Amino acid sequence: MAASRIVIENCAIATVDARDTEYASGHVVVLDNRIESVGPGRAPAGLENVVRRIDGTGHLVTPGLVNTHHHFYQWITRGLATDHNLFNWLVALYPTWARIDDAMVGAAARGSLAMMARGGVTTAMDHHYVYPRGSDDLSGVIIGAAAEMGVRFTLARGSMDRGESAGGLPPDFAVESLDGALAATEETIDRHHDSSFDAMTQIAVAPCSPFSVSTELLKQGAELARRKGVRLHTHGSETVEEEQFCKELFGMGPTDYFESTGWLGSDVWMAHCVHMNDADIAAFGRTSTGVAHCPSSNARLAAGIARVPDMLKAGVPVGLGVDGTASNESGELHTELRNALLINRLGTHGESALTARQALRLGTYGGAQVLGRAGQIGSIEPGKLADLVLWKLDTLAHASIEDPVVALVHGAAAPVTLSLVNGRTVVEDNHLTTVDEDAVARATRSEARRLARIAAQS
Repeated sequence: MAASRIVIENCAIATVDARDTEYASGHVVVLDNRIESVGPGRAPAGLENVVRRIDGTGHLVTPGLVNTHHHFYQWITRGLATDHNLFNWLVALYPTWARIDDAMVGAAARGSLAMMARGGVTTAMDHHYVYPRGSDDLSGVIIGAAAEMGVRFTLARGSMDRGESAGGLPPDFAVESLDGALAATEETIDRHHDSSFDAMTQIAVAPCSPFSVSTELLKQGAELARRKGVRLHTHGSETVEEEQFCKELFGMGPTDYFESTGWLGSDVWMAHCVHMNDADIAAFGRTSTGVAHCPSSNARLAAGIARVPDMLKAGVPVGLGVDGTASNESGELHTELRNALLINRLGTHGESALTARQALRLGTYGGAQVLGRAGQIGSIEPGKLADLVLWKLDTLAHASIEDPVVALVHGAAAPVTLSLVNGRTVVEDNHLTTVDEDAVARATRSEARRLARIAAQS
């Protein structure tokens, strides 16, 4: 089959490369699933096999957004426990979550993916850790939903083996055994992980959190990940209560505990990392351990403000995360660009905490770093994969903001005129092209109501 090209021109471009190269009016040429060229002015003349030429006047092109932390299944429990802190929120919702099945998980995954993709996410991630006894192949269901949506995807195959009877938060029937969790995780890696340059599906090893897994699961999980050559993910230092829990149970804070179990390193990223002292941040920087910053969820659960400026200064890779939609009901990542900037300015660094371009970098290249894919995605450079978003900035919402990056980050949520994943159109004129949005909405509403009925009867 002959190579085909897509040409986008007459648009502003933020490449998010190492030099933060930008063009007030430039072009991007896509050859099959790769970026062939990017630069100022019109595209080169005489290009062959151009199947589509797009006039990007009034638009900004950026790399596709990269989500680094999520829990898709929570889509069908949105709007519950809205005035709880993390631990009370978990206690309130775990009994409901423990009743999920494959139909619920599939519908929730499609809802979560659709909302993100429509808002410019080209690489999604799901940390799924609830595998009730007797449930079907939930990992396969989630991976299938991502393939159907057409987005690049990392499944962090989660696990829990510390139930209520062992001092954990989840109900006992919602946790796995140590051996069962490790075996199922390894099987998921063997069946689904793709290590190729243009992989659409990758797997990470992801025990849930210090208060829901045993020390042995963390240790053996790290050994499994490194034996298989995949990444590691978990929650870390999200709340003050977590720090107290670790000190009472393990005699040390979360970062020291993670280090003692093999969970610091360039192949590891953790969600939240809100309550970290200088030594913790230095340890993450020294080991290149990544962080998924989830500002809306942290605010929703009153967890606190992560020290993102200090992390970046220490060389910590930082990306953005939606987190589960039971703690960030919008389910969107592009709003996290703005929230990350604003919330961090409420911290000790004030107005110098983050700039608009730093926020954009967190949502693109930073996310690619955290997922271990900075060589393939996260910036617009020749040879990288064609994961691109064309944002419409010429409507009333952004009409008087001259700087397009400031318009995107500080302004209202911008419509997506075009989103490409691997060179394939996933969003056109602010609508998904790969699935029926209305059908997804109906299915998620139905499954949410079914789950509520089952939970009420239990």
